[in-house]
Amino acid sequence: MAQSEAELLDNPVAGNPTLILRSPDFHSITEVVAEPIERGTPLGWWFFFLPSLALLSLLGVAVSWLFWEGIGIWGLNQPVGWAWDITNFVFWVGIGHAGTLISAILFLFRQTWRTSINRSAEAMTIFAVMCALTFPGIHVGRVWVAYWMFPLPNQMGTWPNFRSPLLWDVFAVSIYGTVSVLFWYVGLIPDLATMRDRAKTRVRQMAYGVFALGWRGSVRQWHHYETAYLILAALATPLVLSVHSIVSMDFAVSLLPGWHTTVFPPYFVAGAIFSGFAMVLSLMVICRWAFRLEHIVTLRHFDYMAKIMLVTGTMVGYAYATEFFTAWYSGNPYEVYAFLNRALGPYAWAYWIMISCNVISPQVFWFKKARTSIPILFTLSIIINIGMWFERFVIIVTSLHRDFLPSSWGYFSPTIWDISCLLGSFGLFFTMFCLFVRFLPMVATAEVKTVLPQAHVHSHHGDDEDHVAHAAVPVAAPANAAAGSKWSFDIPLIPRLPKGPYFGALAEFTTPQALYDACEKVRDAGFTRWDAHSPFPVHGLHKAMGLKRSTLPWIVLVMALTGGTLGFILQWWVHTSAYPLVISGKPFFTWPAFIPVTFEVSVLFGALGAVFGMLGLNRLPMHHHPLFKSRVFERASDDTFFISIESWDPRFDPSGTSTMLKSLGARSVELLES
Repeated sequence: MAQSEAELLDNPVAGNPTLILRSPDFHSITEVVAEPIERGTPLGWWFFFLPSLALLSLLGVAVSWLFWEGIGIWGLNQPVGWAWDITNFVFWVGIGHAGTLISAILFLFRQTWRTSINRSAEAMTIFAVMCALTFPGIHVGRVWVAYWMFPLPNQMGTWPNFRSPLLWDVFAVSIYGTVSVLFWYVGLIPDLATMRDRAKTRVRQMAYGVFALGWRGSVRQWHHYETAYLILAALATPLVLSVHSIVSMDFAVSLLPGWHTTVFPPYFVAGAIFSGFAMVLSLMVICRWAFRLEHIVTLRHFDYMAKIMLVTGTMVGYAYATEFFTAWYSGNPYEVYAFLNRALGPYAWAYWIMISCNVISPQVFWFKKARTSIPILFTLSIIINIGMWFERFVIIVTSLHRDFLPSSWGYFSPTIWDISCLLGSFGLFFTMFCLFVRFLPMVATAEVKTVLPQAHVHSHHGDDEDHVAHAAVPVAAPANAAAGSKWSFDIPLIPRLPKGPYFGALAEFTTPQALYDACEKVRDAGFTRWDAHSPFPVHGLHKAMGLKRSTLPWIVLVMALTGGTLGFILQWWVHTSAYPLVISGKPFFTWPAFIPVTFEVSVLFGALGAVFGMLGLNRLPMHHHPLFKSRVFERASDDTFFISIESWDPRFDPSGTSTMLKSLGARSVELLES
């Protein structure tokens, strides 16, 4: 399989191969993604899970002893006050960048190849941020008084400094983690509905059903859903660029030689994307092999990821050279010494490991055979992440271990507890990822289906005679229906269902094209209380139904402005009223320093507005609905398409409406009891 696939990639006459191989149908995509979740737990899963759980237990022991004894159990000492703790923090934050890049930025650029890997990359982001946030939480020493860092009035006069990048960092990483969770969960909702409808046991049905929120895959729901997803991607894109830029400012705003440089923000962002893609590649190679996903996660996906790693790795190498040039051009002997010390001093071994792994090894990706060779890809992805960990170690430790006075020089050596915390963080990461692939769809099923050729529809224009013919189909309406509908209205965000013996009529269609054509004709027939249902968003279907633009962007705008205003007022209040302290001779109201936190809080509120606004406009959660009583409707989240017309539509008549739906090519029509 891999060899023929590589040959297909190398054939310039055949053009690019399809993203999904073997020409699967919608149902086979569902089957292959759901199979790892629905089958019994395989032995190989335990082979990965139990060692990960053991390492997680090691982290628990190390952190417990740290809380009991203090950070003296680490190898930290003057002059190296930051070492493996902050190295691990920056490393894991960087790992978390690829998920948002794949999901958000590539989505905005309409790169459809992201659909096979974005779900796992998003999960990886969340677990990496969990690991990252562990280290700032435990390295402060007395964690039980960490609340002193919050802007709470107190008698001790402790205060947070919103002009410090360290506090910007707290907001940036925590908000990035929160938005990543929201983005990941929104993408999961349709696939959770698929698992709900396939569940064989009551427990599974309830578990997946609760988190699916009553998703029915209606076009009206997809309409607001796609708007929310687009907005979340637009919000997450500047967020992902800002997070590692702010992390880099933890170092760049200091006056320490080796740290005080303006190249750090783009340098850190490029390095984060570089290491993040390497981790995605490592994980997807294993998952592709373990769960037989070769036709969904193809060599073409790996080829694209290798190219991105080649570009970002080259950018990182350019940043290394720029640092040396800047130090030389500055004429500052301390800057020059800091970088010569990295390359030739006591930590030269770490520096050259970094250069070898991050600059030299990615150059192999210039060759297509290397970009499509699974062993080479997997080996280099691990080598790159080893190098990126050493990069953070070199930046932090080599800049600290030799102070301005030779009498202050020292050499950092890790203790067993430093090593335990590092290994334990990998245990946390892989434990969470093992649980993810065992209980949740690791591939975005609904999104993968949209890239299949049979998912595309072709609209028909100028087919007026056909529309008129269907619009003229006699559909009897109750005598008082029109009069009642004149004064009827919907209460926003409140779920409402029709009264009477029938909920409505449900028609089943076999293809997206048949559904699209039928929607145009139902719309032209004058029905207003109806909807279409599909397992994935069908392009253009909302126009065929005559839906208006979603109002969700206005909700997000109001929420984002509210969040930015509240964040700015909080910082103004802290520095001018609650804690009016002079810092470095600056005035109390230094508004430029308030911009990072203001931006982060704006993004947070905007993301919350997008998610909860989407749920409100879709009237979710709604766990009980008459459509769920239909056995055939269970395939609405798999491979079948439906139109439902509600009984309180003025033109609804049980017999006439059913006849019309059959005339539109429906495979079956059933009347649903209310």
